[in-house]
Amino acid sequence: MGTHVIEAGFPVNSEAEFEAVRDIAAATDTTTCGLARVVEADVEAAIDAGVEMVHTFVSTSDVQLEDSMHATREEAKQRAVESVRRVKEAGAVSMFSPMDATRTDESFLYEVIDAVSEAGTDWINIPDTCGVATPTRFATMVEEVTERTDARVDVHTHNDFGMATANALAGFEAGAAQAQVTVNGIGERAGNAAYEEVVMGAESLYGVDTGVDTTRIRELSRIVEAAAEMPVPGNKPVVGDNAFSHESGIHAAGVIENADTFEPGVMTPEMVGAEREFVLGKHTGTHSVRKRLTEIGYSPTDTQVREVTRRVKDAGAEGEQVTDEWLRRVASEVGVDSSPEQVNAD
Repeated sequence: MGTHVIEAGFPVNSEAEFEAVRDIAAATDTTTCGLARVVEADVEAAIDAGVEMVHTFVSTSDVQLEDSMHATREEAKQRAVESVRRVKEAGAVSMFSPMDATRTDESFLYEVIDAVSEAGTDWINIPDTCGVATPTRFATMVEEVTERTDARVDVHTHNDFGMATANALAGFEAGAAQAQVTVNGIGERAGNAAYEEVVMGAESLYGVDTGVDTTRIRELSRIVEAAAEMPVPGNKPVVGDNAFSHESGIHAAGVIENADTFEPGVMTPEMVGAEREFVLGKHTGTHSVRKRLTEIGYSPTDTQVREVTRRVKDAGAEGEQVTDEWLRRVASEVGVDSSPEQVNAD
């Protein structure tokens, strides 16, 4: 699909994960990345897995340093520098993350960033590890980082307050060159910025050619949905079943005339490999009913359309699902004629 980097896993985690990362690195021309703490064994495992990029990280917020890493600020900074130097010595691309950056004392955060920049890291990732940043604040932080380092800047955003995608795009606006995303937004707690949302935001709202084959986004979403056994909500942006569905009579009538009336316009279902759907229910209007009757082979009169629409609304209000089979039965009861094409086909 043209994805730029695949962070394939955490090689030191287990033999199975090491083998998985190694196999992915060997199987694709896409840049592969291995994750590593600022620990010698982690870095060596990532290098041995054959990845082109090694992403090292260490906590920089005081709460994580004290109660998770059990290290001092100086120890964290020194380990960060050493890990970057080792990755560069091995000839790999270095990415470094000050984990929990958005809850880190800013003076110390920039001290660490300056140190790893001097050590030669190629990328600095700014992680909103606990999802507490707002787009404005996050953009300000990213802008500050881009101004004080020659490394390229990457962002990693979490969705605890529903702002992961907004924060990733704010990062781009502030100068970040890359964002870490996950298909369907799956990840720790409420998840990460969603691949499909960030890509389509960049493409459709900012006019950026990402190089990603967006027509396969829905297909990719379904593959991950099945593999992860995590259902995609119907109202999930871009890839949810309802993302391009219309029930309201006003909306449907407008879309039938011109899809841009009640869709973004800059993002069509075809762009992401989806299809537009008109759902029949309690909010349905006559335009949708006529359209669906015609599609399944009927030639209704205006009076018949109004009667079928009334029955559709009643069924929807009762929670009944209006299927094509249901619609055919009602059309027969109302006396709607089949179209000549349908008769000939039969």
